[in-house]
Amino acid sequence: MPAATAVVLLAAGRGVRMKSARPKVLHEAAGRALVDHVVAAARTFLAGRPGSRLVVVAGAGRDELVPHLARTAPEALVAVQDPPRGTGDAVRVALSALGDAARVVVLAGDVPLLTAASLARLDEALDAGAGIAVLTALLPDAGAYGRVVRDAAGRFARIVEAKDASPEVRALGEINSGIYAFDRELLERELPRLTDANAQKEYYLTDVLGFAVGDGAAVAALPVDDPAEVLGVNSRLELAEVDALLRLRAARAAMAAGATLIRPETITLDEGVTFGSDVVVEPFVSVTGASSVGAGTRIGQGCVIHASTIGANVSVRPYCVLEKAAVGDGAVVGPFARLREGTDLGEGVHVGNFVETKKARLEKGAKANHLTYLGDCRIGERTNVGAGVITCNYDGYGKHFTDIGAGVFIGSDVQLVAPVAVGDGALVGAGSTITKDVPADALATSRVPQKTIEGGGARYRERKTAAKAAGK
Repeated sequence: MPAATAVVLLAAGRGVRMKSARPKVLHEAAGRALVDHVVAAARTFLAGRPGSRLVVVAGAGRDELVPHLARTAPEALVAVQDPPRGTGDAVRVALSALGDAARVVVLAGDVPLLTAASLARLDEALDAGAGIAVLTALLPDAGAYGRVVRDAAGRFARIVEAKDASPEVRALGEINSGIYAFDRELLERELPRLTDANAQKEYYLTDVLGFAVGDGAAVAALPVDDPAEVLGVNSRLELAEVDALLRLRAARAAMAAGATLIRPETITLDEGVTFGSDVVVEPFVSVTGASSVGAGTRIGQGCVIHASTIGANVSVRPYCVLEKAAVGDGAVVGPFARLREGTDLGEGVHVGNFVETKKARLEKGAKANHLTYLGDCRIGERTNVGAGVITCNYDGYGKHFTDIGAGVFIGSDVQLVAPVAVGDGALVGAGSTITKDVPADALATSRVPQKTIEGGGARYRERKTAAKAAGK
């Protein structure tokens, strides 16, 4: 059975280079806060480990971070580091929350590309006898990352922070990811030896590794296969870079699952989006939030879809906007349709160009093909809604419901003043304003009777032509 493990997630950094009032770890990449990506990897890693726990070290931004964690990671315990005094101090404040864990894995809250598979490599190194394991990466430009120094035999010797490094050490290309696994007994023995005698006047967790080597403990430094996996975020530019990588990862996963992405470099996908087989996504589409798309569906060019569920064999034609909507199997949407929050389209429904819906349920086979607003309403099965129809749901003070039954025909340019109901099989004539309920199978009209004046058009034109000639 795997050893009980505590994951300590460091999220107390101020993120000064982000130039933001928000905690750095709450900035989003691919639709999720940075810290949520790391929590997801930690959860997968800790699965099946009895007695394990997740501890998040929060700092100055905890007024926002702690409520966020309560919503997204309620299992997390929070330790507070204030003021921030470095990574070593951050781990020290977490010690009392570790429970009976025999191992401690330390993660950074701003490394969203990290995978549980890499964390498993750390675990394997401790199983093999190392007292500490650290993930590293080989970079052509190591920048501000701490450098990994090895001895002549290639064994780990120490980590030197970039600000404290000599030019020779700065020239090294292997960097510290800030992701570690410790034998807990070794960690608690070495932490009290830390000092702040360095350029930043902080307690560096990296010094624990050097102390351990000096005491004869084995430290395993494990380069990751893909250096992008340990990229941290310290600026808006770096946030954009990891966002692009996460979205590329999502696109590759979609294609591996059987979706066709036409010009995938133009398509924006959040990490949590799922596609069935034989989905086709045309260029310049955005699918975000907890959205899912069923098998055989085609999403037309330029569509924007957020937190929506789309069934199988649906056609979403170009330039539609869907937000928190549900679309049933075989439906046809658009082009240029807008489905707002609470829209629920049944099987085989047609919603056409320049139709807007909000909290509208259209049942099986219903159609609204042109220039229509349907809000706070139910449209029954097989009902046809003509062009220019409006459910007048708002009276200036509150919203009201329109209920339209099955097999109804609503003519063009009809206003349905809610609250109002139209029974099954009823017909409503074009141009009508309906303010009272219409019984089943009834015919309702409210047009002013047509008045026709023979020759009136010709006389009107003659008067206008004469007036223009006279300069009037």
